[in-house]
Amino acid sequence: MNIQLKPDGSVKVQKLRVGRVPARILKPAKIAEVPVVVLWIHGGGYITGMKEMVYMSRAMDLVKKHGATVISPGYRLAWQKPYPAAVNDCYAVLEYVDQHREELKAEKIVVGGESAGGGLAAAVCMMARDRGIRIDYQLPLYPMLSNVDTDSSRNNHGKVWNTRRNHIGWRFYLRSDAKKTVSPYAAPAQQTDYSGLPPCYTFVGDGEPFYAETLNYIENLKKAGVEAHCDVYHTDIHAFDMLYPGLDVSKTAAEAFHENFAAAMRTGFFRKG
Repeated sequence: MNIQLKPDGSVKVQKLRVGRVPARILKPAKIAEVPVVVLWIHGGGYITGMKEMVYMSRAMDLVKKHGATVISPGYRLAWQKPYPAAVNDCYAVLEYVDQHREELKAEKIVVGGESAGGGLAAAVCMMARDRGIRIDYQLPLYPMLSNVDTDSSRNNHGKVWNTRRNHIGWRFYLRSDAKKTVSPYAAPAQQTDYSGLPPCYTFVGDGEPFYAETLNYIENLKKAGVEAHCDVYHTDIHAFDMLYPGLDVSKTAAEAFHENFAAAMRTGFFRKG
């Protein structure tokens, strides 16, 4: 496992605070910036993690290879404050980006993240659609979307994340509502209207807890007429690309992520109008 929580010299880092929410702004040090700002949300099951995890995430590809600006919010974790604190913190940073489009060169806004951050990314996209902020693309990687067990999260003994840890994460985040019907802003898998959401790319392992909910999310987007694609890899290691970047499957996933983002940029992120 290779954990890197510091940027290298190819990335410039600035501090940002939006109200109570601290954040980091990442920009390429040498290559030209492009007018794309990515709100990238860290994972950790809603109960752990930090904004500096962006340095070990796929978001670094977006800065180094594509010239995008990435903003990583330090949202409140569920042991500090339960839902809706985390999603409200992330949405506040999105509002900042939307209000400072010219300053940030944000002609296009992308929202992504991994694991719980992927779940928050999906929730933020839903809030943005409902409240009138345009998001051009979403990248919720192996997202934590469902507060009720699915075929793959039930009795799962995968590496890094499993059924027991999943239940703990949702109990902290939703407290007494952990297994109830809740707002899709709390558990995006409970969304019933997927129309108008941004085009989406993601990937997931076929042996990890979030396999079923990820595929279901993509299928629901497609049914609503939204461009969406998911690559599936044979592994039971959650967040394999971040935690074990030297594995062949991680290298394959990283390259596919890069290629899909490049293709999406060429098409204007598939958005019409």
